[in-house]
Amino acid sequence: MSETFEVKDCALIAISTGEYAQTLRELREKVLTAPPTSIYYHFWGGLLRPRFDDPEFQNDFAIWASHSLHDKALAERLALIDPSDYPDIENLRLEVLDTLEERLDESERLSLVTADHRFYFVRSQIVVFDTSRRLTAPEELVSAIPSLSSGSIFYHVIDARRRLPENKDDFTIWISSFGPDYQELVDRIAEVDPYFTNLIELREELSTVFMDFFRPTRG
Repeated sequence: MSETFEVKDCALIAISTGEYAQTLRELREKVLTAPPTSIYYHFWGGLLRPRFDDPEFQNDFAIWASHSLHDKALAERLALIDPSDYPDIENLRLEVLDTLEERLDESERLSLVTADHRFYFVRSQIVVFDTSRRLTAPEELVSAIPSLSSGSIFYHVIDARRRLPENKDDFTIWISSFGPDYQELVDRIAEVDPYFTNLIELREELSTVFMDFFRPTRG
């Protein structure tokens, strides 16, 4: 018998590492040694904090390259990195390093350019809250998803991939425990990319997936 689904909420706390970079070469050196929670924060943290930056650039590295280094080519390359494509933070770190090194190799001058503003490395700590809400069957997600907070969506869809060895979201793991009848639903959830969006849009996408799967006209 499948267990009940415990709905959680969360907040992502930003903590300064005391490290910063003001040139592209310095950024490369700091990315190499930054704690995993810092790499995580600079890719995912923007989803849980107010942002007034250009939405074209989803991660903090790309935003800094664009706004402070004024290197649009690098910013665009960094912006194309989807952390969802990597099994863990270390693989994501290597992709960022490869991108930075590739850009440095293109021109010696780039290593000497000083940014308008420093890039400050921040690490994250997640604080989790129990909402006391419990679900007992997958179809309950149809009404539950639209009412979930942004923190709940972040915790169950994004942070779950960091927490769980399966690198999957909490909804998928729970639904899979109900057997093969729900494989189509699991496959549809897997098609939703949580990165190139915001948490409200992500919630709406998931809500549509569940409503479509459980709509009354299903045979």
